Amino acid sequence: MFAFTMIGVNDLSLSEKFYDDILLPLNIIKTLKTERYIGYSKKNTPEIIKFYITKPFNKDVATNGNGTMIAFLAESQEVVNKFHEISLKKGAVNEGSPGPRNDLDYYAYIRDVDGNKICAFTQIS
Repeated sequence: MFAFTMIGVNDLSLSEKFYDDILLPLNIIKTLKTERYIGYSKKNTPEIIKFYITKPFNKDVATNGNGTMIAFLAESQEVVNKFHEISLKKGAVNEGSPGPRNDLDYYAYIRDVDGNKICAFTQIS
């Protein structure tokens, strides 16, 4: 359904360090970097960029959307926990500690350094 996801950031360098670290447990790596944006891909498909962080094209301040959230699929509950732990150490705000929701899936929620709501989740087996 989606070709890729892009979120605005205000300090590309700060956000790069943040996302490089928090996406690593999810097997997502930086595969493209320009002056304005950075692209991330799954390790096993580096040629397919699915997530970008970017300075806004119009040069205005990047803002987060009310009700907007990006969710990343994790391979296990341990990976969700690691994502959440690293995020908080890198300056994220806790928006929901790791745990089961609705007895169906396992989630963790954070706000990144620009206030974007980011989630990692996995299905409970």
